[in-house]
Amino acid sequence: MQVSHAARATVASFDDPNLMSTAGLLPIVRLAENAGLRSLADQWLSVPTDKGANAGLKVSSLVAGMVAGADSIDDMALLRHGGMGKIFTQIYAPSTLGSFLRSFTFGHVRQLDAVASRFLVGLAAEAPIVPAPADDGLVFVDVDDTIIEVHGPKKQGAGFGYSGVRGINVLLATASTGSSAPVVIAQRLRKGAAGSPRGAARIVGDALKTVTRLPGLKAAPVLLRADSAYYGHATVTAALRAGADVSITARQDPAVKRAIHAIPDDAWTAIEYTDAVFDDTTNTWISTAEVAEVPFTAFSSKSKKDRIEGRLVVRRIPELNAKKLSQPTLFDTHRFHAFFTTSTLDTITADQVHRRHAIIEQVNADLKNSALAHLPSGIFTANAAWLVLAVIAFNLTRTAATITGAVLASATTATIRQKLISIPARIASSARRISLHLPKSWPWESAWSVLHSHALPPPRS
Repeated sequence: MQVSHAARATVASFDDPNLMSTAGLLPIVRLAENAGLRSLADQWLSVPTDKGANAGLKVSSLVAGMVAGADSIDDMALLRHGGMGKIFTQIYAPSTLGSFLRSFTFGHVRQLDAVASRFLVGLAAEAPIVPAPADDGLVFVDVDDTIIEVHGPKKQGAGFGYSGVRGINVLLATASTGSSAPVVIAQRLRKGAAGSPRGAARIVGDALKTVTRLPGLKAAPVLLRADSAYYGHATVTAALRAGADVSITARQDPAVKRAIHAIPDDAWTAIEYTDAVFDDTTNTWISTAEVAEVPFTAFSSKSKKDRIEGRLVVRRIPELNAKKLSQPTLFDTHRFHAFFTTSTLDTITADQVHRRHAIIEQVNADLKNSALAHLPSGIFTANAAWLVLAVIAFNLTRTAATITGAVLASATTATIRQKLISIPARIASSARRISLHLPKSWPWESAWSVLHSHALPPPRS
């Protein structure tokens, strides 16, 4: 590709009032209205004074800006360019939206949490974002936290946590099935120095309650997956009390070590693992990774009523570093990775399912690459509200992609934005009808048209 030689000079001017750079916002904002975002915000939010007036419209504006790519309050100016005023009404200035967020208290953030969970139910009615699992399939709820790095000297709640960087902690819970990409079903903003398990039991309870409200999932079997930071009595009992099984990495405490050492040598089974090779002759996987299980009682130091029966599934991998010693060890040594589970999955399947917990890391990265690139306010509660709005925008974008078909259903937010949202358009009006003229030969024209037809079906003749 090179610049055309047809013109000897190029002139640019920002003077066309009929252009917009984000034509995909039209069907997506209507999709949000159909799923009840504005009405839910008006019903549940009670932010005081004039700053909280028209809460539904302000929430819709913030979410629309995030869907279009805004990652700060100033970026909301993206909604006020060119012909946007001909397609949308009640577009608020960034300063107004910033004042709205800074008026939030912790109670208002919890009200916004209620909006987010109910809005997700509305989105699930528009598209199968978390479809009911077939036959013996499971709904997977994953819990994890991540640090959003901050730099402002007056950022409330900032601190140094486990990552060693100065930031604020975000705790998320996602839901997915074997055939769907994850959506966020619960979220919480915490101080940067907060320990990972702080408040985890509460968010697990909220997340599992939301799952039961999704279409077709009221009686679906649910498996909670988490890493060792959440291996605690409060989190596990919260999941079991809600009717879910657990699959949580176990810390290598003395009880776990004793259980691992009690596994006989003939109980280990080779598994398909990184760089494993399938041998057609023996019909087995040639791999250095092996897996076994042993019955296990979690939290045995507590009273009998607080102990939880299950099993410990253990994966072992040879300790390759030991081979580099000047005097090799007499016996092979291994690294062990154990997780506690109450599910009835067989050993190999349980190990495979647990390893897929890493899917939540993709959600963390996706959010950090979009609306959570920054926490824009110095006020903690404003940033907490920003997190909930970012989650709403993420789920809305995921739903829009799911409507278009399988190709984009698992795409990242950045990819969906590039193909469905950030499309330039020229606006033309005739006989009280608005027409959008989009680029010819747009590669994803069919996907955009499917979304548009779903959100804005043609009028009945």
